[in-house]
Amino acid sequence: MSDKKKFNINGAIILAPIAGFTDIPFRKLAVENGASLVVTELISSEGIVRGGAKTLEFLDFNDDERPLSIQIFGKNPDTMAEAASLVEMKKPDMIDINFGCPAQKVNKSGSGAALLKDPERIRQIVDKVVSRVNIDVTAKIRLGWDDNSKNYRDVVKALQDGGVKFIAVHGRTREQRYSGVADWEEISKIVDFADVPIVGNGDIISYDDAKEKMKKYGCAAAMIGRAAIGNPWIFSGKIPTVTERIEMVKKHLDLMIERYGKEKGIILMRKHVVKYINGLRHASRTREVLMVATERGEILSILNDFLTKFH
Repeated sequence: MSDKKKFNINGAIILAPIAGFTDIPFRKLAVENGASLVVTELISSEGIVRGGAKTLEFLDFNDDERPLSIQIFGKNPDTMAEAASLVEMKKPDMIDINFGCPAQKVNKSGSGAALLKDPERIRQIVDKVVSRVNIDVTAKIRLGWDDNSKNYRDVVKALQDGGVKFIAVHGRTREQRYSGVADWEEISKIVDFADVPIVGNGDIISYDDAKEKMKKYGCAAAMIGRAAIGNPWIFSGKIPTVTERIEMVKKHLDLMIERYGKEKGIILMRKHVVKYINGLRHASRTREVLMVATERGEILSILNDFLTKFH
């Protein structure tokens, strides 16, 4: 990793891992617009070790996405260590371990947030992974499984004992998923006793909000997830014009087609488009036609027509 791209956690604003969203095009745009670090969506350690073709595709990245962290999940310490070793061969800047995913499918297998119930297993996993690789290892957690088991002190201690470099904390329990409000007061408590930098995550809605939360709650950095969808400018604080929004949609579209091919790229782009134009006048009707468009030229024409309504 060059000095130009070297990651400094102090004051950093990081793109969170988001399943189904944080792919190569999305990460590239986030970095171009000021993200200090980007993280891949969570990737199965079992799939990596088995060499599954679809799983291995998630490990792909380009140098213009750096600094980049590859996030893995799983419950078996030896499998996680083996997966981390294979991941390291791809030369990411760091490896992140997911202990916070609330998805039923992930938790049912004993991975993600399910591991919050077993701090000793967490320590074993981190210890094995850290011992196996030569790059920094980090972790992402939640406050606990539910309100009756906010055992983040034990979890943070286990992570520190295992050797992580920093910990990202989402201010909800697994039971909450993404409902309710992220509890930054609890994140602040973790900041106070932790011996490693803490990255705060949850309900950040803007660049200024990220900076304010870092200052108020003492976090070394902030991590933004859902609010970055359709808004890569959130990492710099820039307020884009309507024209800039539409030009970004076009750029994102071309990156998706380049990555996935025309048909799949256009289909996958639809979930991004709705976020880019959300809240703008005339967006509802434009969204309807964009959702059924199947050709790049057709989409560009729709976007250009939409733009003329603002001139």
